[in-house]
Amino acid sequence: MRTIMLLALTALLAGCATEAERAAQAQRDVDEMVRVYGPACQRLGYQSDSNQWRDCVLRMDTKNNTERYPATMSCFGHPGFTQCTAF
Repeated sequence: MRTIMLLALTALLAGCATEAERAAQAQRDVDEMVRVYGPACQRLGYQSDSNQWRDCVLRMDTKNNTERYPATMSCFGHPGFTQCTAF
């Protein structure tokens, strides 16, 4: 029983990311967005490293993610009492 508890605690702690790890992952995500969408935004006429260029990169990434992973909404209930969830 003690071994199982120790293994469960180890697995739980291994799943936790530190603040530095989360920041590093966020930076990798931004670098990937810039690598993928930056050249396209430049070809669209936005000057590199401008606010408009950054907005273009974010919009293109958001559009791609929305198309790839569409939000689904499910509602149930009766008129006057409806429960909706998005997943």
